[in-house]
Amino acid sequence: MHLLPADRAAHPSIDDHRACDAIEALGEPGHIEDWAARFSLLADPHRLAMLLCIRHAGPISVTDLALATGMNPTAVSQALRLLRAAGTVTGERDGRIIRYRLTDTTLDAVLTFASPGTPTPSLEGSGPRPADRRESANQSGR
Repeated sequence: MHLLPADRAAHPSIDDHRACDAIEALGEPGHIEDWAARFSLLADPHRLAMLLCIRHAGPISVTDLALATGMNPTAVSQALRLLRAAGTVTGERDGRIIRYRLTDTTLDAVLTFASPGTPTPSLEGSGPRPADRRESANQSGR
């Protein structure tokens, strides 16, 4: 098992190739933490609602976000502070008004699937995973 870290070499394995495929899917050590941080932004229903509004409406003010989401403007401002610190949104000043827009293109793509009217993606028909293709090739060669 070429991708197995040395500290796990003594652990048992059922399908070595599947374990290697799974390890490969994890990527670099910080990759999981980065995605967990992104998903934590979406875990709160109020932040998710705000992000969907920002994505759909384009640059939008705190007042309009509060109106759209039914949230208190102070709560919207606090959530926007967190989203700005995470690099997810940015504010653009227009006189006394600041309008917020989405800056994280990856999160923008993820939010596409959370938008109303968007069919929930299914694994069916998406084609075999790498391990499934290898297993199928092994079976046909028997």
